[in-house]
Amino acid sequence: MTTTANELPGLDCGVCGFRTCAEMAVRLETEPQMLKRCIHLSSNRITGSENAVAVAPTRPISDAPCDPASCGPSACAACGAAGPGAHESPQWRDSLGREFDFYLEHFPEEPGPREIILPHNPLITREMDVRVGDVLIGRPLGMSCGCPITHCGIAMNVDPRTGVIVWCVTGPLQPRQQGYKDLGYYIAEGYEGLATHPRSEIKIGMRYYFQPRMCMLQWRHSGLVNFVNRSNEGLQIRVEGLWIG
Repeated sequence: MTTTANELPGLDCGVCGFRTCAEMAVRLETEPQMLKRCIHLSSNRITGSENAVAVAPTRPISDAPCDPASCGPSACAACGAAGPGAHESPQWRDSLGREFDFYLEHFPEEPGPREIILPHNPLITREMDVRVGDVLIGRPLGMSCGCPITHCGIAMNVDPRTGVIVWCVTGPLQPRQQGYKDLGYYIAEGYEGLATHPRSEIKIGMRYYFQPRMCMLQWRHSGLVNFVNRSNEGLQIRVEGLWIG
């Protein structure tokens, strides 16, 4: 039986190697075995392994419906992220089985987690005339993070003098639909967000392992907490000196 575009998840996440699910559906007409490339449908998964890590499904922070134009394949429950919901017990292990201390959520009123970044060539910020609201892509390179995933997001604050940009990391759909400015490689200077499920007391000046809720790889990060503010939604936190692993 041929798999059609309607039977595919419709996320256009690109992980399978095709730009859209529709393009993959056309290829499946002659090569149905390529269905295993779809991580959302494929039965070619690790199950029952003694090394597998049990991770609870997530839910969005709010009850607002998912916006598929701004979130990636790991942005919310509708898109398949991992992590605990508001009424579930956190697992405290990433996809590689490593323990961490808290999940870092994004602010409910924003489209994704806040990341403070500096392009490897800070002049790019001025040369590309990066402005608030611009859709951007780039990849954190080297010791600042070394994440293998290209990040996509929306500029929230731009300092043309220093080149520092604060953006909300979202997903790949918006750049594909609206176009983007490519920052190339950048340094991830810090994250800002909410800690709603802290495993232990969070103190300023301490380094913690944490997992960004929307991390597509579900990997733990490490960072130094240098700002904490208690709010109704949870602890507002800024972490700098980032590492992955």
